[in-house]
Amino acid sequence: MNDLNHIISSLSSEEQTRFTEYLKKKNRRNDTKNIQLFKLISKDHLTSEALCKKLYKDGNKAAYHALRKRLLQSLIDFIANISIEEENSVDMQVIKYILASRTFLLNNKSIIAYKLLHKAEILAQEHNLFAILNEIYHTKIQYAHTNPSIELEAEIEKYKVNQKKHQLEDQLNMVYAKVRLTLNQITYKGKTINFQMLFESILKEHNISLEEAVSFKSVYQLMTIISISAFVTNDYLQVEPFLISIYKTIKNQKDKDKQAFYHIQVLYLISNTLFRNKKFENSLAYLDLMRQKMLEKNKKHYNTFLLKHYKLLALNYNFSNRQEEAIALLESVKNKKHNDIESQLDIHLSLVMFYFQKGSLKNAQTILSKLYHTDNWYMEKAGKEWVIKKNLIEILLYIDLNLIDLVESRLLSFKRSYFKYLQEINQERVITYLQLIEYYYKNPEKVTSGAFKEKVENSFVWISPDQEDIFVMSFYAWLKSKMENRTLYETTTDLIEQSKTIASN
Repeated sequence: MNDLNHIISSLSSEEQTRFTEYLKKKNRRNDTKNIQLFKLISKDHLTSEALCKKLYKDGNKAAYHALRKRLLQSLIDFIANISIEEENSVDMQVIKYILASRTFLLNNKSIIAYKLLHKAEILAQEHNLFAILNEIYHTKIQYAHTNPSIELEAEIEKYKVNQKKHQLEDQLNMVYAKVRLTLNQITYKGKTINFQMLFESILKEHNISLEEAVSFKSVYQLMTIISISAFVTNDYLQVEPFLISIYKTIKNQKDKDKQAFYHIQVLYLISNTLFRNKKFENSLAYLDLMRQKMLEKNKKHYNTFLLKHYKLLALNYNFSNRQEEAIALLESVKNKKHNDIESQLDIHLSLVMFYFQKGSLKNAQTILSKLYHTDNWYMEKAGKEWVIKKNLIEILLYIDLNLIDLVESRLLSFKRSYFKYLQEINQERVITYLQLIEYYYKNPEKVTSGAFKEKVENSFVWISPDQEDIFVMSFYAWLKSKMENRTLYETTTDLIEQSKTIASN
């Protein structure tokens, strides 16, 4: 998908209508084809060649590409305009107050100038505009001699406090950037890094305390850092209380509507953590809050987060004995054009898992067959963990379909590609699991024997079920279902219910 298609797919239906009206006002000629091209791209799945022929009977490629270029520029101008209109109205108002006050100060109108600065200060404080607050305090301090009622030391103290908040936000931004870069190296490039040491060293380097987050943006960045730690260590239970407590502290901020984008991200992170901890009702509650935020401001952020929301909603449904609802939900969006490629891939792999657990092996195989890119391509788009999950599901599915040649080739490929990496990141239990799978595949008659069950029992260092990752549990359920001669979905949901019982005791 190119830039033009990416941008169009990210627009909500309301924004598409507004953009069409924007083009109508902008067009000076009646034969302009920009609206026609916009509607074709937003509604149809046509190739560039097909679009060109629809718009120009003579197939004029030069005219077509020029039209695309003009439409892209119009889209950029439109999005910039609505961003200024909707997001920065407070910022602009505060800046107007500051500029006007400085004009009055230069003309010896100190009283009215400080009234405007006071208004600007209140607005900037409500919306955590730390950089602008620095300008306000700088101006108030610079001209304090013109207004006898100003308490200079109090203004200087406010300036120092605000500077610390501003610096904290800048520092958190730098920490966030460094940790995200590290996550890319771990997840997308397969590098092995001592994450805990790196995390602690970065925080120490920037002199940051985790309790000092000051806005939804910084809370989102902080939560992302903590969630990355949980992702790397598979310990979501430890981070859950912190994420929820910090959200409760900040959720009633006056500027929550201003920072809706980050507010939605925060709700998603909490919901995902609760899902990984198998607390489905609580996860669904936060997903509902997330959806409410997505519907606000004329559904401004609805399309951006739609796939993420649907994916996590379906996962919660699937593991809560609502599998048919989960499948229907993802089937409704699996072919939706969207620039969130990672969520699209997650949706396809989740559907494979749902159908596989249900016993609809052909449906699972059909969807899996459409994931035809190389492992390296998927690694770039969704990360190494996603690729390993895909490969494991593929092997299990081919075993159940009795596709012997494919099983053999996938087993060999997996060993060659991922065993060394799994050893480097201390995930030998995946290797052990695959060895047990291979043993079962070659000796299916022994799977229900006491000897095999003992072999499985002695192969792992077991952790408490309430701490075990839900996806790891799902893979183990396949093996357990063979040992107990039960359906996969029933075995999976029973394991989860047992873990929830343990957690509540």
